[in-house]
Amino acid sequence: MPGGRPTTRQRLVSNENDENSGSTRVTRATRAKAAALNVDELSLPSKAALQSKKSTVNANAQAGQRRRAALGDVSNVTKVDVDAKKVVAGKTGLVSKAAQPSGIQKKTTTTSTTRTALGSKEINKKVEPKRSGSGSGAIGAVQKRKVLASTSNTKEGVTPEEGEPRRKKVHTAEPEKRSSKSEEIASNVFVPEAPSAVEFPPGVRDLDSEDLEDPLMVAEYANEIFEYLRDLECNSVPNPEYMSHQDDLEWKTRGILIDWLIEVHTRFHLLPETLFLAVNVIDRFLSEKVVQLDRLQLVGITAMFIASKYEEVLSPHVANFRHVADDGFTESEILSAERFILNTLSYDLSYPNPMNFLRRISKADNYDIQTRTVGKYLTEISLLDHRFMAYRSSHVAAAAMYLARLILDRGDWDETLSYYAGYTEEDIEPVFQLMVDYLARPVVHEAFFKKYASKKFLKASILTRHWAKKNAHIYGIADTHLSLDQIS
Repeated sequence: MPGGRPTTRQRLVSNENDENSGSTRVTRATRAKAAALNVDELSLPSKAALQSKKSTVNANAQAGQRRRAALGDVSNVTKVDVDAKKVVAGKTGLVSKAAQPSGIQKKTTTTSTTRTALGSKEINKKVEPKRSGSGSGAIGAVQKRKVLASTSNTKEGVTPEEGEPRRKKVHTAEPEKRSSKSEEIASNVFVPEAPSAVEFPPGVRDLDSEDLEDPLMVAEYANEIFEYLRDLECNSVPNPEYMSHQDDLEWKTRGILIDWLIEVHTRFHLLPETLFLAVNVIDRFLSEKVVQLDRLQLVGITAMFIASKYEEVLSPHVANFRHVADDGFTESEILSAERFILNTLSYDLSYPNPMNFLRRISKADNYDIQTRTVGKYLTEISLLDHRFMAYRSSHVAAAAMYLARLILDRGDWDETLSYYAGYTEEDIEPVFQLMVDYLARPVVHEAFFKKYASKKFLKASILTRHWAKKNAHIYGIADTHLSLDQIS
């Protein structure tokens, strides 16, 4: 150990001893003066502060008393308290710290008439029962005083026999009320009924039973969902003759706009549902309002913006649509047009998308990827050719799958396909004729044709046009050299 440390410790000890010795001299001198003047030491205000410095023996005795108080042995504490009261007989208040323990006391008797302030608080804290029942504080205080005067050696001031009966009556009545309320609530709760078993026609396979264990497929309600969508189609069909009240627009102009929107849709990599909804918004808006030619592109780009916000997880920013339109319109003009279009449509965007019906029929086709890709191409023809506007989305989807299976030679249109599509071969024939007529004529919409001529879409546009040119005469289609714009 370093040599300087013992010296430092000795100085500290010597200094502390000097202070203690000095205090001892002061204490003895004060006591001598008090004895000479016949003054009680306890009555002096400075004595309490001086008596707080105790010897080692008194400190050890107090430590033992504190430990016993913490363990619950209060016999010695009571004796010390009684002795202290004898010394202070007739005095009203000041008790030295050496005579009074610092722990919480439990007094067994309350016979003394003169209580110190600290003692009364400790008794009230210890005896006060923890009650959760009803009643005023004044009544509880009277009961506590009676119990303190009559009982002894009890940990709690109130015995169980006096406090329990009233609480038992209250608690026995509450469960009955709660049970009756719970029965009323249970009777008012709406419990949805399980869907009834669907009876399939002969020859129709149940395709939803294999998805019953998958909650995401909601196979129990699939038939009801598609029935609801078919009923909703009537509300979202635009006026097929709205071009008659448009002064500056023609069907050819509309076809150019939709072809450009397909290019924008491909550039942004948006979902197919977004494109179908955007075209539906355009047709429904033009059915209600007259639009000038220079504002038609604004209607188209705004409809795509609305559809992307409705269908996409992450919609492109309005600045992207402004840039695609060659900065022909400002962002404020696009946002203002958005509010105007939505207000015209009464914010009704519940459009039964043809892609939903196409996937439903594709399930009956065992999800053949090539058939569905060709069917998607044929379904998008209805966006560009205004002659499909008078038919429902489900009708167009059924005709597209029928023609795709015919081109790829996937078999007949059996009972299962007819059931899940909702249309027979006779119902599909008029829409089927329009599709073959569009495919057999020269290409008018270049962006649409190039989109499906890529390997990503299995070159569906090239495949279908080769088949249509060979078989158009079978279905009574003549003058295939004329374009769609010439015949319209």
